[in-house]
Amino acid sequence: MAGSTEILSALRDLASMKQIERSELIELLRDGILAALAKKHGLTVQAEVDVDEGRGEIRIVLLKNVVEVVEDPASQISLEEARYEDEDYEVGDVMEIPVEFADFGRSAVQAAKQRIVQRVREGERTKIRDEFSGRVGDLLSGEIQQIERGKIVVMLNKFREAEAVIPYREQNHRESYKQGEPVRAVLKKIEETPKGPRLVLSRADALFVKALFRLEVPELQQGIVEIRAAAREVGSRTKIAVFSRDEAIDPVGACVGMKGARVQAVVQELGGERIDIVPWSADPERFARLALAPAKVARVFSDPPTKTIKAIVDEDQLSLAIGRNGQNVRLASELTEWKIDLYSSREWLERGGDIPLFQPLPEEGDEAADVKLDAIEGLPPATVAVLEAGGYRTLDDIIDLEREDFLRLPGIAPEEAERIMKLIDELTEDGADASGVASAGGEAEESGGQGA
Repeated sequence: MAGSTEILSALRDLASMKQIERSELIELLRDGILAALAKKHGLTVQAEVDVDEGRGEIRIVLLKNVVEVVEDPASQISLEEARYEDEDYEVGDVMEIPVEFADFGRSAVQAAKQRIVQRVREGERTKIRDEFSGRVGDLLSGEIQQIERGKIVVMLNKFREAEAVIPYREQNHRESYKQGEPVRAVLKKIEETPKGPRLVLSRADALFVKALFRLEVPELQQGIVEIRAAAREVGSRTKIAVFSRDEAIDPVGACVGMKGARVQAVVQELGGERIDIVPWSADPERFARLALAPAKVARVFSDPPTKTIKAIVDEDQLSLAIGRNGQNVRLASELTEWKIDLYSSREWLERGGDIPLFQPLPEEGDEAADVKLDAIEGLPPATVAVLEAGGYRTLDDIIDLEREDFLRLPGIAPEEAERIMKLIDELTEDGADASGVASAGGEAEESGGQGA
């Protein structure tokens, strides 16, 4: 049977393996020894346990009160028996009885071991709760440890003791997973189980897209830009609505990044899933128009009591507004938290719509025209660089320029000037076009349904 030296050596190994302070484990050892004494002598046993790690010694002393008549053998000893050891004992004295560590017996040592293991597990569970209770929505990385009955068990890189799983319903079923592969997912919630806290991760929730953007966009990390709303159909399409606390920073441009680098990094992690980024608005009508991007909306009318939006689009925009199998309008409805009913302009007039379809011009200072040049689809990076060198950085800066103004810039050929003028015409055909909406990934829209 192992002696105290071997026990302390094993203690050092346990402290290293579990990343727990030795002083804490020594306290656990004391508790374990007291538990073993209680099992052998009784629950009311009293003892002193001194652990000398330096010398590799464990000193154990039972403490028994000297009494005339013993009522509790675990904590009392008769005067007659005490005087057998030392004649000077009197009633009320405390007798110290040394106990050899080897005298515990195999079962007593096992009890001490169980107590230590139990306390270590309790400590690990508490650390897991403390570490992750405030981290719901954070991106975590690890390695796929095993796949069982559709559930993915993940060993986290920085907290291997934590039980982390990606349930089947939280997976992107267009992806394939293999044991040993690295994986990233968002912490969705913490479940309490009989074995302790379990971290439920997700790659299917909109929280995952938000977490990926926070990783790529410094303005989100700093709190300057916020993702106010998100809607997702996993593996297919996501819409996010963004807001900037700083008027000088375009929230859509910040999330798109230079030449689309930031949004493309997110799209790549999602396996090509399409992402629409739109400005958030407190006005439900304006927000609905923005949320239906890339479709151009002619007019919207709201009914606050029923939280319903009626959106009217031109005939050539209807299929784009509906989206494949109704996906675009469905996600827009989820994003705005309003029911959206779509009408073509012809259908609206046939139904007797008496409200004019013509939009008033945007108010001065509207963010619609304040789009970064590098966020304009179809404008080559080389052209953007030339325009920025000339002092033009947003659509608002170039919107009133003529063809001759562009030709004065070094590096702008006549064909490129024509292309820029054509882009400006396309972007200013409707007030909703210059809303700062950006889209990345995915394929062209297909119609297939109406309504939310």
